[in-house]
Formats: sequence, structure tokens, C-alpha cells
Amino acid sequence: MARVNRSELTKLEIIRYATKKMLETGYTNTQVRAIAKELNMSPGNLTFHYRTKEDMLAELVELLCGFQWKMMEEEAKEGYSSIMAVCLELAAMASMCEEDEVARDFYLSAYSSPKCLAIIRKNDTARAKEVYKEYCPNWTDENFEVAEILVAGIEYSTLNTSGVTVALETRIAGAMNSILSIFNVPEEIRKKTIDRVLSKDFRKLGRRVLNEFKQYVEDTNEQALMDLLKG
Repeated sequence: MARVNRSELTKLEIIRYATKKMLETGYTNTQVRAIAKELNMSPGNLTFHYRTKEDMLAELVELLCGFQWKMMEEEAKEGYSSIMAVCLELAAMASMCEEDEVARDFYLSAYSSPKCLAIIRKNDTARAKEVYKEYCPNWTDENFEVAEILVAGIEYSTLNTSGVTVALETRIAGAMNSILSIFNVPEEIRKKTIDRVLSKDFRKLGRRVLNEFKQYVEDTNEQALMDLLKG
């Protein structure tokens, strides 16, 4: 196994602290200079590895996409790439954003960043091809990519709770129904899936996601985490 070099170790040190900081105080309140100071390095050294704060966020989003999806698959208990897991993921994120201002800031910052949004769409498009292939047998890659542009907009609107008075369950159900309709999922399956999601404790699941992700980044050994960062 190849050893992790000094430069890679520095990146890991930065990303571990950035994860902790962004998930405890929010992306907006996290400052590059503060991260550099905490890690006893110059701002120039930090920006050599991550040119901007957005670059750090993009790294976290890439890691979180895989981690979060694995959690949802395990919770859905339906095997690889299930519709249930897709809907649980949205419900968990929406509940986090309603309950926790820091989580809302983190997710909305990710969806508002062109670089991070491209990562989200890339991951979601690859997943959608597996999840919905039964319902979209003649779709091209472009069809899925266009669909995910619409899906990302629905997700952002669902996560953005500012000034919203509609009950969380109602917003989640409406968003899930719209997303599944985009991919031609039959009404009976849509209704059954939505009812099952709303019957679960998705709020508890939401609380677990970022806490367990933060611990995961902290505990994963250097080589394994470096492999993940390299994709």
C-alpha cells in the first residue's frame, strides 16, 4: 500500500478540521484564516492546498454524498439503489434543515455553490440511472442530466425553510411526489413509498447524518480517507 505523503497529510489535516468547523458553526461562519490559525499554518500554506473556502466545501460534499447515500440504503433495507433510499435522503436532509440552523447553512451553501452543485448533480445522475432505469428504459444520459437539474431545484426549495409555514411532512411529501413523477414512477408506487418514508423516524435519521459523518472523517485512517478524496 502506498504511503500518504506530507502534502497529502496536510490536506487531510485541513479537511478534517474544516469538517469539524463547518458542521459545528456553519459554512458561512467558517473563515479560512481561522482554520489556518487553528492548524498553526500560514493562510498561504492553506490556500496552496485549497484555494478557496468553496474548494474545501466541495471536498466535503464529495465525501458526504457517498457517506449519506450508504446510510440511506442501510436504513431503507431494500438493497442497492432503491427509491425508498432516495426519498429517505430528502426527508432526512429536510428535517435537518428545519431543526438545525447550522445544517441548513451547510446544505444551502452547497446547493448555492456552482462547484458543489455540479458534484451533487453528478452523483445524483449516476444514482438515478440505477434507481429509475425500470421506469425510464429509453432515457439517454442527457435525459437524466436534465432531470437532475429539475430535481436539484426541488431539493433546494425543500431544504430552504426561510419564511415557510407549510408543515415539514407536507413539504416532503410534495417534493418526493414531484421528483418521482419526473422519473415516471407510477402513482401507486409513489404513494406507497411516500407513506413508508413518513411513517419512519426520519428526523432521528437526519440528526444522525452529520454527526456520524463528522466522526467518520475524524476516525477514518489517512490512507482510506485519501483514497476517498481522490475518488
